[in-house]
Amino acid sequence: MPLKNSFFIMKSLRLFSLSFIVLAFIYSFTQLSKSALSPKKMPTEAAKDSILYSSEKHFKNVRQLTFAADNAEAYFSFNDKKITFQSNNKEWTQGCDQIFTMPIQGFDTREKMPKMISTSEGRTTCSYYMPNNKDILFASTHLGAKTCPVEASRSGGKYLWNIYDTYDIFVSNQKGKIIKRLTDTPGYDAEATISPKGDLIVFTSTRSGDLELWTMNIDGSNPKQITSGLGYDGGAFFSPDGKKLVFRASRPQTEVEIKEYKTLLADGLVAPTNMEIYTCNIDGSDLKQITHLGKANWAPYFHPSGNKIVFSSNHAGSRGFNFNLFMINTDGTGLEKISADNTFDAFPMFSHDGKKIIFSSNRNNHGTRDTNLFIADWVE
Repeated sequence: MPLKNSFFIMKSLRLFSLSFIVLAFIYSFTQLSKSALSPKKMPTEAAKDSILYSSEKHFKNVRQLTFAADNAEAYFSFNDKKITFQSNNKEWTQGCDQIFTMPIQGFDTREKMPKMISTSEGRTTCSYYMPNNKDILFASTHLGAKTCPVEASRSGGKYLWNIYDTYDIFVSNQKGKIIKRLTDTPGYDAEATISPKGDLIVFTSTRSGDLELWTMNIDGSNPKQITSGLGYDGGAFFSPDGKKLVFRASRPQTEVEIKEYKTLLADGLVAPTNMEIYTCNIDGSDLKQITHLGKANWAPYFHPSGNKIVFSSNHAGSRGFNFNLFMINTDGTGLEKISADNTFDAFPMFSHDGKKIIFSSNRNNHGTRDTNLFIADWVE
């Protein structure tokens, strides 16, 4: 889910990163000694006080899974044994995001490259395991061009996110071979995730002229538009019972905001700096705005109970780009801060058995701007 997509946040003011999306590639390694760079000389796991903060009462046994570059949108397989994620690690890719998979136990990314299941061409985002625990769903621009698409830059002080019209949704097997293309309509199709029931896919598309949520059957058939409000709707996930969706959305209100949104969208861009968390039924009914916090609230995921939502937000950050994880009841009450890194925590997902949580963070990056994956036992 492009910021689902998401990595762009850390490149500028960290105001967003998507679903769907790619964080900036900025290394400070050149300032370190060769011995410090050697992965064999780094500890297997960093000291716990550098990857777990004392206020993070819901986390236990935190482990760091990646150790370089920008890694995000890590999601569990249905049997909770593997994860799929995107990375722009230059040792693994041409410099923009590709999709990888690896087991959550017994794999060290400092010693071995995870299995790439995308084509290595173009840019990818928002991968998700299929119910068979083998094949992986993801969005890619590789049919548009083999090279990385050009990223937008800040314009007039605003951070911009690319809505590449060459994104389509594919399914690849464990050998990295694409076995099916699920979308072929003109425009942006990305940020796809799958219902716990294994029957439906939700995704974001511009096929109606705006960035709306759509669902389709697991085989790509029977696409249905779910949302219709003007603004960006994306990064959607199903509730544990498969009956509801949670997602991030912008809703421009004034004439100036509406004009700016439409102008940017016509150029394949979004300024994702003002979003709130919404829920609705899988047919689009019972639409509710859950947060009213201001700034950027995004990357939501249902708590295993189905009664709470964990999400990333910079609403409490004094510098405007400090993102942490928060949890809130589905009726909008009981806001609780979950994580405590002083720069960036985002992309949370619970394992299907509800025992673990995985997320991306800038913690323990040794002075770089790297964003890595962390997994922890969840404590109620």
